[in-house]
Amino acid sequence: MIDTIVAAVNNVLWGEGFAVNADLPGLGPTELATGPLLIYMLVFCGIWFTVKLGGVQFKHFFYMFSVMKGSTRSTKEGISSFQALCTSLSARVGTGNLAGVAVAISLGGAGAIFWMWMIALIGMATGFAESVLGQLYKVRDDNGEFRGGPAYYIKQGLGKTWLAVAFSLCLFFGYGFVFSAVQANTITDALENAYAIPTLYSGLAIIVMAALIVVGGLRGIARFAELAVPFMGVGYILVALVVTALNITEVPAMLAHIVSAAFGLEEAGAGALGAAIKNGIQRGLYSNEAGSGSVPHAAAGAAPNPNHPVSQGYVQMLGVFFDTVILCTCTAFIILLAGIENSAEGMGGIGLTQDALTVHIGGSGTDFISAAICLFAFTSVVANYAYGESNLHMFKLDNKPGRLIYTAGYLGMILWGSMAALPTVWAMADMALGLMSVINIIAIVWMTPTIVAISKDYFTKRQRGERPEYKTGDCNIQGSTEKNIW
Repeated sequence: MIDTIVAAVNNVLWGEGFAVNADLPGLGPTELATGPLLIYMLVFCGIWFTVKLGGVQFKHFFYMFSVMKGSTRSTKEGISSFQALCTSLSARVGTGNLAGVAVAISLGGAGAIFWMWMIALIGMATGFAESVLGQLYKVRDDNGEFRGGPAYYIKQGLGKTWLAVAFSLCLFFGYGFVFSAVQANTITDALENAYAIPTLYSGLAIIVMAALIVVGGLRGIARFAELAVPFMGVGYILVALVVTALNITEVPAMLAHIVSAAFGLEEAGAGALGAAIKNGIQRGLYSNEAGSGSVPHAAAGAAPNPNHPVSQGYVQMLGVFFDTVILCTCTAFIILLAGIENSAEGMGGIGLTQDALTVHIGGSGTDFISAAICLFAFTSVVANYAYGESNLHMFKLDNKPGRLIYTAGYLGMILWGSMAALPTVWAMADMALGLMSVINIIAIVWMTPTIVAISKDYFTKRQRGERPEYKTGDCNIQGSTEKNIW
């Protein structure tokens, strides 16, 4: 009965082809979902905010990087902007960056990469909008730390407590418990297949390492993220750069192939065009999470620099760019320059990435990808905890007993997930993520007047040569924010 309900909901949210997740062990819960409703909603949302915000991701592209200057200092109340960026990237950057891109190429050809880039560029506007709201409507929890996210701006900005609770429950189920289980399963599968390590042992090791990090709450997770994310990101980029340098003469032809395939200008172009657009858009949307409502939790935890909610919009917009345009492109280059694209159909996503890197650097390519999967997946496990913890305040559970119960459930799910067969759980996780995204997209579009007003406040002050600072009353917003924060 439950399976039937979950399948029916997912069919509405994600459409046909949903069950293929089960065919690719180690691929995250959203890697292959292919459906109309959420894709249409997310594309509309990206275009909507690109227009409403005057193309902020294009007009202020270089300024986006400058906001990160001097952003490494945290305060007693909040983590630094750099830590918030790394925390959000910890959750974003996962197996999808390695396996999901391979799937997009397998199903949509090289042209899918072009459309992946396009959807990332408009998704930057969505990431900007939701992160501004996350920062604007943040609150202080019982420890005096900042907390926020869609549940908070839905409750305070729209006055819809029931909708805020619905979002929180979906997030608790998805990010708080199930997503960590499937990521743990990814790690233990990789270690068992590559090195014959029993899943129980690796599962226990994940629990110990995760517990040592999450016991420090958001601050502990942020400190881990600001060390792990640059290390794994830079390491992967360097490998991709080496591969590109070794094949530099083939790069112009590869880029021409991506563009021509994207517009169906090659043989069998008609069918390939549709596949390229669908799979490229899908890959970009699911990789950067723009619109799902997850990233505003990290944005809300930051002490902004400058002290204006819009500054976090720029920070998290940069996260969308780095995740999809940079890291996903690294995987695409590794695969396309290996010359095995035509043999990709029917291959498992991560297997294609491993085979491609093996072509470039030999047998160590498989070991490198296995290690990268483990690190990418583990950072997601840790960041998922932070997103769930951010919603404890909504239920007055941000105290020691509440955190203890939540942490115990989280760690228990990791152990279970490390040894379980997860197709059904993936389906349930996809349902939770899909419902989260629907609620969040409706909310942020509903709150467009606030997003536009506070963004214009920032833009105007910056144009006047002022340091943009915000205080309550500077512009009209929906609902009200918590006292003593702005």
